[in-house]
Amino acid sequence: MSNHQPAGTRVLSLLPYVVMAVTLVADVAAGPTVGLLPLVALGPAFAGLAGGPSRTALVGVLALFLCLALGWYDGLLPGRRGTTALISVAGVTAAGLGAAVMRRRREAELASVRSIAEVAQRVLLRPVPRQAGELLVAVSYTAAVAEARIGGDLYEVVTFAGGVRVIVGDVQGKGLDAVETAADVLGAFREAAHDEPDLTGVSARLERAMDRTLQDERFVTAVIAELRPDRAMALLNYGHPAPLLIDSAGTVRSLEPGTPAPPLGLGLGLGGVESPEPLTVEFAPGDQLLLYTDGVIEARDRHGAFYPLVDRLGLLDADSPELALQGLHGDIVKHTGGPLGDDAAMLLLRYRPRHTLGGPDERQRGTR
Repeated sequence: MSNHQPAGTRVLSLLPYVVMAVTLVADVAAGPTVGLLPLVALGPAFAGLAGGPSRTALVGVLALFLCLALGWYDGLLPGRRGTTALISVAGVTAAGLGAAVMRRRREAELASVRSIAEVAQRVLLRPVPRQAGELLVAVSYTAAVAEARIGGDLYEVVTFAGGVRVIVGDVQGKGLDAVETAADVLGAFREAAHDEPDLTGVSARLERAMDRTLQDERFVTAVIAELRPDRAMALLNYGHPAPLLIDSAGTVRSLEPGTPAPPLGLGLGLGGVESPEPLTVEFAPGDQLLLYTDGVIEARDRHGAFYPLVDRLGLLDADSPELALQGLHGDIVKHTGGPLGDDAAMLLLRYRPRHTLGGPDERQRGTR
């Protein structure tokens, strides 16, 4: 982490001294009749905005000495005007000290919340394996609320006896309710991915779990995918943006579901609506599959234009999946010119034969 202060913080740090210096010059130039002496109190007032209690106290002591010196120079001490100015400086210094102490406490509380959020993220969105079977895997996740670190987007990669299963989803809504729902989805998927013999069984377990837990018309869009040893990739799409398949020649294919299905939690598991049929495609060496949430394609620039994801897929030609997603994420941030308006998650699967892979247990943190 850099030790350099942001420009705005540096300005606030210097502001108390600048204000007191300007007051000194102006008072000496204008004389006592103008009544500039109380403006010395602006020094400790501004100090409380950026400095800690000790720095605020230091500025307050300097302000008191400056006020005392100017008071004697102007002939206002002893006297009502000089005494009033000294009391003003002392009172503002005390108020600044109180503000600095309260701000430090809030900063400590915020640091604690950030730490808890980091732990919650590691529990909820666990590091995905860099290698899963014959796949190289990378993930990128950015929460719309930067201080929260986690949000309603979710992802997971599970290696089971019959291949690899993945999920990328997006919970409707924001805040703690969305995080709780994401935890429910991931818990159900992690259990079902190991237990169910086929992908439709995994989806049925998710449907039943979401129908039990989701209330007040909440829902979850999701794509569930499974790579089998025969290099067939099966996908089920529940109202989620279609994944993009980039073959070894660079041709892009949007994997739109053959049978559209509503999001999870809207009654599929309760009967009356048939579960979707899996879409099966070949996933061969050199191919890549990008799964993402709508925060990616709905990222807007300052003119309101959406991020042209398909046009930027050339960024995925990087040497590793991690570098590929770092480049794509950086391009999205450049497109928006600032924080994203929604949570954004991307999961990149790159097919590589097993003999080109290293150890199977290496895991990674999500890029930001």
